[in-house]
Amino acid sequence: MTAVQTHTLDVPGAVLTYDVRPGDGSSSEPPLLLFGSPMAASGFGTLAGRFPDRTVVTYDPRGAERSRRTDGAPVTSPEEHADDLARVIGAAGGGPVDMMATSGGAVNALVLVSRRPELVRTLVAHEPPSLPLLPDRAEAEAAWRHVAETYRRAGFGAGMAEFIRLVMHAGPIPADFAEHPADPAMFGLPTEDDGSRDDVLLGQNMSTNPVYELDLDALRRASTRIVPAVGAGSAGQLAHRGGEGLADALGTPAVVFPGDHGSFLDTGHGEPADAEAFAARLREILGVGMLRETPVGG
Repeated sequence: MTAVQTHTLDVPGAVLTYDVRPGDGSSSEPPLLLFGSPMAASGFGTLAGRFPDRTVVTYDPRGAERSRRTDGAPVTSPEEHADDLARVIGAAGGGPVDMMATSGGAVNALVLVSRRPELVRTLVAHEPPSLPLLPDRAEAEAAWRHVAETYRRAGFGAGMAEFIRLVMHAGPIPADFAEHPADPAMFGLPTEDDGSRDDVLLGQNMSTNPVYELDLDALRRASTRIVPAVGAGSAGQLAHRGGEGLADALGTPAVVFPGDHGSFLDTGHGEPADAEAFAARLREILGVGMLRETPVGG
């Protein structure tokens, strides 16, 4: 694969950093964007390397790693992320593109598609943690508020412990979730509050992304092929259930991918366990979309 080309992009309120991996020229398919939120481009290097034939674009969402906010805003909305994605697509050559967006990035990608469907040919929306799509929405949103309040009150360690407890919970969220807080030390997290409240997950995106009301009517009308996706190893967990909720709302089956919510991402601790199998499944899904768009006899 050609060397990674890193670019910066000045946008309202931020300077974004994105990476382009030019393909080897053997594919005529459009660029493929791989991203999440709050996960940055550093998590997608191995997966991107599994598509040497295509131009692959990854980026750091505003506030994450290399993409710095310049407006001092404490939170980022899914609309801002969607606008950023549209600008990155434009700067990287324009659309339409294919996308694999995971976690909060899938929510942001769905917002983009509801507003600018012409920019995206196929969107694989992997495990969006969209609480409004859950049958136990009220309990899930109450638990989410508890996580946010814990972070504001006690800091990163306590807040992240509650976040982990929530997203790893299997099945409907109990009404008494907040009554059984976790000990941060159980997860190897700090027990002392360092006073900071600017964590990209718990501070900047927590209060806006999972509770966002998607425009389902616009998504149903969109020209974009939307593929809800879930992990085989995350069944019952909140984000997996969000993917199933999206599938139900759009009237389409959820596609099952190898691994769990993040086992295909780079963490700095060796090769991701499921990157190769995940890439093979993604290539298969994108190929199905290509075949459907080929005219009969073409």
